[in-house]
Amino acid sequence: MGALKIAGVAATCLIAIAIVLLVTGIPSGFVTSLVQDRIERETGYRIAINGKTGIGLWPSFSLALHNVTLENPKTTATDVHIAVGEVRAALPFASLLSGAPKVSDLTIDHATLRLPLLRERTRIDIPPGPDHSGDTSEDDTPFPIDRVTISNGTIVFFDPQTSSEGRVGDVNASVTLSTDRQINVTGNARPGNHSLKFGIKATPPAGPLGRQNIPTELTLDVPGLPTRELTAKAEVRINGRMLLINGLSGSLNDGKFNGWASVDLASKPLVKLDLDFQRLGLGAAPRQPPAPRSGAQPWSDAPIDVGALNYVDAQVRVSAAELNIGDARFAPAAVDATIASGVMKASFSNLGAYDGQANGALTIDASTNNPSYALRAGVTGVRALPLLSSLADFDNVDGRMRAMADVRGTGASLRAILSNLTGTASIDVRDGAIRNLNLAKMIRALTSGTLSGWQTRPDQTTDMSQLSATATIAQGQATTNDLFLAGPLVRMTGAGTVDLGSKTLDFRVEPKLVMTAEGQGGRADPVGLGIPVVVQGTWSEPRIYPDVAGILDDPAAAYAKLRELGQGLFGQSGLGRSDKSGPSLGETLDSMIRQGLGAGAGTGEPPASGRPSQGTPSQDKPSQDKPPPIDDIMKQLFGR
Repeated sequence: MGALKIAGVAATCLIAIAIVLLVTGIPSGFVTSLVQDRIERETGYRIAINGKTGIGLWPSFSLALHNVTLENPKTTATDVHIAVGEVRAALPFASLLSGAPKVSDLTIDHATLRLPLLRERTRIDIPPGPDHSGDTSEDDTPFPIDRVTISNGTIVFFDPQTSSEGRVGDVNASVTLSTDRQINVTGNARPGNHSLKFGIKATPPAGPLGRQNIPTELTLDVPGLPTRELTAKAEVRINGRMLLINGLSGSLNDGKFNGWASVDLASKPLVKLDLDFQRLGLGAAPRQPPAPRSGAQPWSDAPIDVGALNYVDAQVRVSAAELNIGDARFAPAAVDATIASGVMKASFSNLGAYDGQANGALTIDASTNNPSYALRAGVTGVRALPLLSSLADFDNVDGRMRAMADVRGTGASLRAILSNLTGTASIDVRDGAIRNLNLAKMIRALTSGTLSGWQTRPDQTTDMSQLSATATIAQGQATTNDLFLAGPLVRMTGAGTVDLGSKTLDFRVEPKLVMTAEGQGGRADPVGLGIPVVVQGTWSEPRIYPDVAGILDDPAAAYAKLRELGQGLFGQSGLGRSDKSGPSLGETLDSMIRQGLGAGAGTGEPPASGRPSQGTPSQDKPSQDKPPPIDDIMKQLFGR
């Protein structure tokens, strides 16, 4: 209420100046010195008028002051400072002659208000005032001003310790004070790159305000932000430098809420807030035209400013029957948060998430020049597809998911945070599918060339009974050694590293085409074709190719696997003759593979004694004009 008191005293002094100048003609310099002394005596602040003083007589009496400053005469680094380019006051002649002069319009142009931001709370002892609890008298004196207009204003928030500043520019406001004691404030401002519209209505009761409720209404509109519209009603009580806000109700966007709040302004602000929402929407701003998938775009280098956490302490509880973050939906939800000395700690438990639950805690430490972040979270039994799709625009995995993350990072941007992230993470998805991808077809395609990208097809899926991995994260590098996929026709194990900062990966996996539909319950090492595969590059469009060097490290084992394929695919008796009177197709393939290895005699039949045949050199050495038999086998096996 100090600001209101200063404004009232200043307005009264302006009226006094006007009357004295009009009636006596005393020089303005003498009068302004009297005004300066009066304001300092009443408020503790000194007003300095450093420019000229102008007087107008038409169409009404007016007074103009230029280059006006208001500050504490015992100025310290944490004091409020006000500088105004011009102050104009208009006083109707009728009010001057009535004996109850009023300012019809007070205009404040190009004002700059500098407010200190304190990093630590300090105790300020306020001497107790007289007890007015028994007062029954009412003060019906009308406001001495009808309207206040503020134009081209600026609010500067400054940190005395670091000399850093934040600005709210283009402040324009109109304050009307009616005869029924109603105060109506409307205006706009520009904090950062956003425009802000605001409105306040309040009706202070007559008499002392210390123990009375002030009905107050507030509206805020910030176009372009997720939380763009706020309306609220409350009963506000002023107790010294404490604001008590009871009976708080309203809506944020279209979600209704109720609760209470208090603000201690004696030092660094201490905010206590408890709100319960029917639906809390923290959704994205209106959608823009479709952009390339996030995986193809680098992380943002835009600064993340969490410095405001240093300048307020808070104890907050927010609950909601339904919480929407972007396209993600959680129901029910409850978050408890504290802010102290630049550190925010928020926790959530039993958060309803897509038929499952989420628990966790987030810590943001903004007390240093390089903010740090820590997240510990876990989900159990959630449906992977809607959760990952809504939070990360990742719509390729479906199933029941269990995941844990315990990570920490520092940095001033999202790219910086992810580039030095450390911690652990795990994921386990059961009884689902990999959408838009046919892994079996990809494996077959790898026998003829390198693949570029994931070969996604919206009409294809790979059923899976389990997809799991655990990772250790250090300096933004997530390393796993136990990647595992099990499905009816595909099994895969692997290991590798994901570079979170650059969105690249480097994996070596061992996929197997499995000739069984037993899925996870099948044999641990089913008969199939194992092909070491390298997946390398950006995680949106990696290069995928066979690890030829790995095969050549042990060619005998690789060809033994091919021999096993000949029997595993078609059985011991083959698909040709059920009476076993002739060689089975599996035996024929075995013979062909031996021929390809040079173990046969070139006749298509295995040697009788098991010893190498004595064929001619031309029979032992493949012709240069046609591919060796093993190439024909591979092409036949994979349809190439």
